[in-house]
Amino acid sequence: MSAFSLSTTIARNGSWLAGIEAGCERLVSAEVTDDKERGSSKRLVSLLLAAPFVIAPAIAPALAAVLSGPLLLAATCAVFAFVWIAAAIAASGARRVVEPVLLCAGVVATATAVAGGGGFASPAALLAAALVFEPWWVEKSRGRTIVGGVAAVGALAVSAVAAPILASTWLTGSIWVWLAPALYSLVTLPRIMAYRTHAGETPVVADNLDQQFDAAVLKLSRNGEVIDATAAAGALFAMPGGLLAGRSLFERVHVADRVALMNALANFEAGESGPSLELHVRVRDKQATDERFVPVTLEPLRLQAGGELTLLVREVTELAGLRSELAAAREAAESIEVAKSRFLAAVSHELRTPLNAIIGFSDMMLNDLAGSLADRQREYIGMISQSGHHLLSVVNAILDVSKIESGAYGIRPEPFLVTDAVDLCGSMMAQQAEENGLDLNVTVRPGVSELVADRRAVQQIIINLLTNAIKFTPEGGSVSLEVYRLGSTVSFVVTDTGIGIEKDDLSKLGQPFTQLSNDVSRQFEGAGLGLSLVKGLVALHGGALEISSEIGEGTEVKVTLPVDGPEQQQEEPQLAAQLPRAQPTLRMEDEKVRKTA
Repeated sequence: MSAFSLSTTIARNGSWLAGIEAGCERLVSAEVTDDKERGSSKRLVSLLLAAPFVIAPAIAPALAAVLSGPLLLAATCAVFAFVWIAAAIAASGARRVVEPVLLCAGVVATATAVAGGGGFASPAALLAAALVFEPWWVEKSRGRTIVGGVAAVGALAVSAVAAPILASTWLTGSIWVWLAPALYSLVTLPRIMAYRTHAGETPVVADNLDQQFDAAVLKLSRNGEVIDATAAAGALFAMPGGLLAGRSLFERVHVADRVALMNALANFEAGESGPSLELHVRVRDKQATDERFVPVTLEPLRLQAGGELTLLVREVTELAGLRSELAAAREAAESIEVAKSRFLAAVSHELRTPLNAIIGFSDMMLNDLAGSLADRQREYIGMISQSGHHLLSVVNAILDVSKIESGAYGIRPEPFLVTDAVDLCGSMMAQQAEENGLDLNVTVRPGVSELVADRRAVQQIIINLLTNAIKFTPEGGSVSLEVYRLGSTVSFVVTDTGIGIEKDDLSKLGQPFTQLSNDVSRQFEGAGLGLSLVKGLVALHGGALEISSEIGEGTEVKVTLPVDGPEQQQEEPQLAAQLPRAQPTLRMEDEKVRKTA
């Protein structure tokens, strides 16, 4: 055991005896998990470490009568080697294997010491009490005490037989015969006093973590050495808390997490608590010989003088598993989303080619380029052309939405006159409004001039909003488009007197391929892509989208775009992937909003 380990165990337990006892506990194998068995093994190991210093002076004078100097030295060394090898075996968890051998050896050693000291009248006869006390002290059981008493009687009987052979005339009456009993008293009396103290009221040690915390708590020094650990911390690390004391926490932390632990300890010492630190620590399975790493979190509880830090340790295996499952689920969802976007883009491209052919040939036939047509044929071909144009618009919308979602939709911001774009959109939608029996009013207030944006995208936003407003407004109603400038933004406000929307349908606004499920709106055609496309284009320009509505009174949709264009303006086309994934602002007013896609 290192000097630091011994000093920390002494400091933790409050006395030299308790510190040495705790140090002996660290020598016991971590595979011995039963508290009672660990206690017996610890006491046996401590006994065997000190026993040779009592046995050697006790038997050396007796053996001197029959052995020469070199042989006597060899016999003394053999005693040390035998006892300490037995201590190593006992520390490994095989205590019950060596105990019978040690008891027999104790009988022989005691008989030799008593016989060499002059028999029953010799002070060496007091050593026979060790054969009674030590088995009791190791096991703390009455049965072992009885066995020890029988062994003591046997040792005295054997000494009577061996006395004529081993008795030393120079040793009888000499003070040397008191050396072994005195040494044994030095190692026995402190144990008896400590036992009597623990049998009464146990003194409270203010710095003992087990008396302060029921959780897994570690006390670390400035350099990461474990000064103290609770029993719960020992259970978490699959080893008794006494074995953790005096060791470096870095030894049990995964190598990939050690730098993070060093930084965290430095921050904790500087008073920067911050969030709890998550890392992986090495533990040994109770049912297996292999070691494994488990995730834990470290949370600082207090910082004491000298840089000593008290940490709360929590195992987060379940949380780490849930986090891993969440990451896997997110990755799978993103993969499905990307695959869906690619599929829609591919299908859209494949559909546009035959649709363009259908539209082109139908227009040729309507213009009599393939010969004159009867009225009924012209009517049918007109329906084919109309359906083809409608399907092409749907395919184009699908393609645009898929491009926006996949981050592949490019915009080219450039200055243009707002009035030109608005007049063009108003002219395109005027005929549709007239066919539906609606009044369409387009107003551009003074002060609106140039706007830096993608003109094609802005026109698409206006056309989609006007189309939705006309579609959902009954005959005799009105639709208006008002454009005005406010500060550094330009607002496009589309208002209608249409059917409105239910409050419960707010969450569905702007979702691709979604139409609201009320009886009125379901009678209108559409793929549910208009508002979704508008939201994506507004987001690409760094703008905002606001919708307010009330059932039976109509809807107002307001799109606000920055006059100077998107903040991240580049020479190349801007991609959706270069912009934040957040959707534009969607504000609902008057508690009820209607669907506009």
